[in-house]
Amino acid sequence: MTTNWAGNVEFASELQRPQTVEELQEVVAGAEKVRVLGTGHSFNRIADSAGALVSVQSLPKVVDVGEPGAQSVTVSAGLRYGEVTAALQAQGLALHNLGSLPHISVAGACATGTHGSGDKNSTLASAVSAITFVDAAGGLVTLTRDDPDFGGSVVSLGALGIAVSLTLDVQPTYQISQVVYDGLPVDRLRSDFTGVMGSAYSVSAFTDWVDPDVMVWRKRRELTTPDPEWLGAKLADGPRHPIKVMPADYATQQGGVPGPWNERLPHFRLEFTPSNGDELQSEYFVPRERAAEAIDVLRGLGETFAPVIQVSEVRTIAADDQWLSPSQGRDTVALHFTWIQDESAVRPVVAELEERLAPLDVRPHWGKVFAADAATLAERYPKVKDFIALATKYDPAGKFRNPYLDTFLPR
Repeated sequence: MTTNWAGNVEFASELQRPQTVEELQEVVAGAEKVRVLGTGHSFNRIADSAGALVSVQSLPKVVDVGEPGAQSVTVSAGLRYGEVTAALQAQGLALHNLGSLPHISVAGACATGTHGSGDKNSTLASAVSAITFVDAAGGLVTLTRDDPDFGGSVVSLGALGIAVSLTLDVQPTYQISQVVYDGLPVDRLRSDFTGVMGSAYSVSAFTDWVDPDVMVWRKRRELTTPDPEWLGAKLADGPRHPIKVMPADYATQQGGVPGPWNERLPHFRLEFTPSNGDELQSEYFVPRERAAEAIDVLRGLGETFAPVIQVSEVRTIAADDQWLSPSQGRDTVALHFTWIQDESAVRPVVAELEERLAPLDVRPHWGKVFAADAATLAERYPKVKDFIALATKYDPAGKFRNPYLDTFLPR
């Protein structure tokens, strides 16, 4: 039996693990229906298939930076970010941004719009300059940034084909120091949102929307001694986990100790397997200029959240031009929720949350728990029609479609 990371989704088909790209091409060419499963960090049935279910994690591992001085790296799609970043760091190179977990696969994270954090940092997919995927006929297709189809090819929800490699922009390595502050007043987060979220290269604010205080993680490229107090908050007296009651053993180094970008930008360490099975997740994205309104909505729902929430995280993301990206065309605030794993209790809360956020032009995360229907998604993601046409171009018979795509992106 194959399940997702959290254990709330049991997949209908046994997982196949082709060992070469050629084997994968044969599987796809011979299948009536096929979907790809990454590391399983989605919380809905986006990856499920009644036909073939395949993984690309057993394909040959590639991290190719090409000639000395190159500004890109080509990687095999099934590699986890932690594997790629360690290899880049060893060669004095870096990516612009990372997600909270280094355990997620490059292709899967990009395909669902995973984003990391930072006022000037756009999604992980924005670093992709080329992608190669297996199309419905079993052939290989490569698209680059100068191709008119490229905008719909990376954040693709697996609808165009199965990615086998991606080329990512790189830059010289850099160091980050991570400091945590306890007790930022939530009123200060609202009134000085720009100041808080712009105070470091990458910033995350954690709360449950009941406690009036917020914990802020600031990941800074300026390697200066942290102030003992900041905006009414106090420097943490020890390491912290995003969920206050959890031990901080799995968290990346804090306390202002400088370290490589790949060991500080994620919230969690690669060498530890994150706990699983006891959570569901939702995430919503609103325009940056509507941050204060969104905070008001969430504070008003604090008592509604209380029975089902573990923690909420607020981050910012720079605009990009990927068609299905949550920050397509606009600088964005991300509102993340880690719930208890009780879908019957969580679903009504999610529905009420989306209803209250609806006037803010909210977009739900494609890979998490949400209540929006196809019409709402088409309204919030303005490039949906273009994307559906693109997917039909590369997969006219719907080989890569499944009930999730039929429900939320119907042809």
